[in-house]
Amino acid sequence: MPTRSEPEDTVGMFDSKDFLKQLTERPGVYRMYDDTGGVLYVGKARNLKKRVSSYFRKTGLAPKTDALVGKIASIEVTITGSETEALLLEQNLIKSLRPPYNILLRDDKSYPYIYLSSHSDYPSLTFRRGRTKKGGGTWFGPFPSSGAVKESLNVLQKVFRIRSCNESYFRNRNRPCLQYQINRCTAPCVEYISPEDYRQDIRHATMFLEGKNPAIIHDLMNAMEAASKNLEFEKAAAYRDQINHLRHVQEQQSVDGEGGDADVIAIAQDAGVVCVVVIIVRGGRVLGTKDYFPRFSLEQSEGELLAAFLGQYYFGGDTRREIPRDILVPVAVEGEALLAEALSEAANRETRIRGNVRGERRRWLGLAMTNARQTLLTHLASKETVYRRLLALRDLLELAETPARMECFDVSHSHGENTVASCVVFDENGPLKSDYRLYNIEGVTAGDDYAAMRQVLTRRYRRLVSGEGKRPSLVFIDGGKGQLNIAREVFEELGISDIPLIGVAKGVTRRAGMEQLIDAMTGDVFRVPADSPALHLIQHIRDESHRFAITGHRARRDKKRRQSTLEGIEGVGPKRRRELIRYFGGIQEIRKASVDEMTKVQGISKSLAESIYAALHDE
Repeated sequence: MPTRSEPEDTVGMFDSKDFLKQLTERPGVYRMYDDTGGVLYVGKARNLKKRVSSYFRKTGLAPKTDALVGKIASIEVTITGSETEALLLEQNLIKSLRPPYNILLRDDKSYPYIYLSSHSDYPSLTFRRGRTKKGGGTWFGPFPSSGAVKESLNVLQKVFRIRSCNESYFRNRNRPCLQYQINRCTAPCVEYISPEDYRQDIRHATMFLEGKNPAIIHDLMNAMEAASKNLEFEKAAAYRDQINHLRHVQEQQSVDGEGGDADVIAIAQDAGVVCVVVIIVRGGRVLGTKDYFPRFSLEQSEGELLAAFLGQYYFGGDTRREIPRDILVPVAVEGEALLAEALSEAANRETRIRGNVRGERRRWLGLAMTNARQTLLTHLASKETVYRRLLALRDLLELAETPARMECFDVSHSHGENTVASCVVFDENGPLKSDYRLYNIEGVTAGDDYAAMRQVLTRRYRRLVSGEGKRPSLVFIDGGKGQLNIAREVFEELGISDIPLIGVAKGVTRRAGMEQLIDAMTGDVFRVPADSPALHLIQHIRDESHRFAITGHRARRDKKRRQSTLEGIEGVGPKRRRELIRYFGGIQEIRKASVDEMTKVQGISKSLAESIYAALHDE
């Protein structure tokens, strides 16, 4: 039975000592409430007393956790028989209560499937949203989107000419429909094909959906040879066309080969936003991807975020998702053993959460990470996201107008050598890369970041005073009070007094979300909540400035080396460099090539190709 604490008379104050004295050490779920009775947070614990006690220690709490504790008026706990039961109950409660301090998924729709009907002679293949037990038949999927289903059905109709009409339409036909006329159906409705031949097409279509393309091609090649020997040249030509279609599909399939079912999970976070990408692999074939932007408030590591995401993803939806045998993750997941046990119990077979993988599975994980990073960048650059953050930034800094142009400066060097300063520009549409500028810093003492900052700001804004260049609405300096004081001095020397100047310091912990903002005019130092859209925009601008400065520094450093990009890669001597350039035509084409493409060059093994790829892409 649930036990619930009573809040003290003082609103927002919770008597944790009395509550913890009577709290059990058994596993269970706890729910934190505010003074209005609204749920703040739901969590699970192996030992309720130890877990809940950790929120009320005197030191070491993250600012957001501290803010959560300050709102607690009461806590409710439910004891469970095991950790697994606690995990499942936690996810159900998060789904129904949607607490503001838990990670939440907004997309609860079930995945689409391909359904093979149970018709005795001429079954159909159709699109279905969600999986049911009615009507028998066979289900293939889940697919990540309706587009992925339509693409697969399109291939099946082209290659195997399986019907996709409903049963009522099929029973009432007395002549072939348009699908037969365009060679996408064999017209079983009027028995233009025998049940035996149709079943053979269904068998091959099923093998295709199970990822067994090589076996299908082998069967079709045998059938084509048999038809040729029997002088059935039209049938042999039809088999040949099917083989060509399937080979083309295999060439287009980006990841194929090792087989098996897996969900590949990748996570990327930047500027206060977390993106999780799920790649669904069934029968060794990547069916597609799905991305999520879960809301989170507490400061959490990637392992903690993934643990919360996986629980919600598999147990938190209205329709329980299919659980594969393998779940591939890029980092260690908190509570991995417990979560794997709960997934295995739900799937009635072993399910593994794996991070250290090789071969095709490593490629799947790499593909997922690339998708996560790209999807996050696209999200951060969206106009809706930028506009919402601009409004929040205007309110935070109490500006009269929404900033139309923002500039940010950073300095990069290696032990004081090849110093480069960057200036990145953001407007109402996000990064304005055409206005980005790099400045080679000369004539300053090696490692003197203050002198480098003075030089770049003087060069940039002296032109502005003389009437050249565009005027910013707001200027950020990546650094603390020292760099900001230099910027303020430059502005005073040039007579610039109407452009707000803000320093972005990393703070004591130097962790994202803990930045300190410094106003150059007033000297005020202030922190912004880690979930503030304004802070997310500032982080984005600062990180972009840092990235651009490092890129410029590396380019300047590499230029001084005066050697071929391929030189210096272990195992790539003059002969292999010559073969690579002869095969691809130049260094730019080599950069574009995949590892598999490089192995086609004489003398390039797979391990060497991986080394070359990593060197050319700074991995």
